[in-house]
Amino acid sequence: MSTAPVLRVARAAPATSGLHGVPVTTEQIGEGAGAFPFKQLEAQGFDGKLGETALVTVDDSVQCLIGLGESESVSGASWRRAGVVFARLAGKVKAASVQIDGDTDVAALAEGLLLGSYSYDELKPSASKSALKTITLTGSASKKTTAAVQAGVAVAQAVCFARDLVNEPGGSLTPQRFANEAKRVSRQPGLSIKILGLAEIRKARLGGLLGVNRGSDLPPRLVEMSWKSGVKGAPTIALVGKGITFDAGGLSIKSAAGMSTMKCDMGGAAAVVAAMSALPSIKPKANVRAWVPMTDNMLGGDATRVGDVLKIRNGKTVEVLNTDAEGRLVLADALSLACESKPAAIIDLATLTGAAMVSLGRDYAALMANNDEWAAQVEQAAESADELVWRLPLPARYRKLLDSPIADMKNIGGPYGGSITAGLFLQEFVDADIAWAHLDIAGPAFAESATEHGPRGGTGYAVRTLLNLVDSFTRLG
Repeated sequence: MSTAPVLRVARAAPATSGLHGVPVTTEQIGEGAGAFPFKQLEAQGFDGKLGETALVTVDDSVQCLIGLGESESVSGASWRRAGVVFARLAGKVKAASVQIDGDTDVAALAEGLLLGSYSYDELKPSASKSALKTITLTGSASKKTTAAVQAGVAVAQAVCFARDLVNEPGGSLTPQRFANEAKRVSRQPGLSIKILGLAEIRKARLGGLLGVNRGSDLPPRLVEMSWKSGVKGAPTIALVGKGITFDAGGLSIKSAAGMSTMKCDMGGAAAVVAAMSALPSIKPKANVRAWVPMTDNMLGGDATRVGDVLKIRNGKTVEVLNTDAEGRLVLADALSLACESKPAAIIDLATLTGAAMVSLGRDYAALMANNDEWAAQVEQAAESADELVWRLPLPARYRKLLDSPIADMKNIGGPYGGSITAGLFLQEFVDADIAWAHLDIAGPAFAESATEHGPRGGTGYAVRTLLNLVDSFTRLG
């Protein structure tokens, strides 16, 4: 999997540092500001805007200035962005350093340094590798600084783990392999795991997962992960992630272009498993349980036919009129299982609909929920994580679009409002008295080109949101 530089803390930059970064605001730049040579900065067009960099010579030492923007608008997102920019610039040196002070959001900076160092080149031996091995944060070596760095590293490692999972081809990240990766990270203290194979899935009556898996030569898996906080009376939050390891569309086959990036169709599951992997480091006070159904969606000789009816775990029946609307079928089983555990709240994540991208573009996830208070907590967690979400409604009047003449419902709702009707479908498998939120991450889970925080490919979207959400969870009224 991907490798990353080691982060250290020290009072001064080591002699081995090949590049020293100094974060600055716009107020620190300009003629008369005095801190840095104005003419050198003017020649490079640098004025301290967020994401800008400039190399200057100060006291016979070369420094890399990193723009944070105006001081009044500096936030954790600014420090994360500064870390990304510097790490990308420092990739040609073996050791680098960054100046910090009392105003630095050290955790966010540490996140950015690792996120900016990320690359997935396991399958490309000819790729130019980053030389960067260590980054030292200088100016403080206190226990508080060290703890903040460790927190940032834990979050960034989880995001990069999710990126690795999404980037790996579907032919090698099979359901069995994916489940084994979840098993590997569950060896940490406080985590436990239960993995259901085909026989156990049949016994559990997971008709949606079995129906999607019928066209595959690879057996499915249902992964249940648990985090015990050790806090007496702690509430439990349930996470559910769509784990379609490759989506060919089933008999409603996708075009070649449409399936070219469908290794990413387990982005929701990747975010859930990766977030769970970081809980022993984050140590939230809430208990967390996760359900992750895993299968690919193929076209084998006994694949589910259009018009077949599946029976989901909670007993409801579904007429399948589009086998490419498969994610909601496996999530229906997982949501049913999650509800049986009676959690305080549930959130599911899925690369579910192209309609979400039509509505919101590639940067926003679509949020739907049955509880305003829970939706507000998700929105706040996403804002703190610098991950964009936009809430869409779940209007009861649209429920009739899912009516079927031969089953409780059909799995598609017509040509319009596809992300909303998908949300209404999922709501049918959630107990009305349990707070539930759905994040359709079809857009932000996979980047077609480099972004502010990472290269093309899996983004690890929603890992930070989930970690913020479980760490700051407030009991619902």
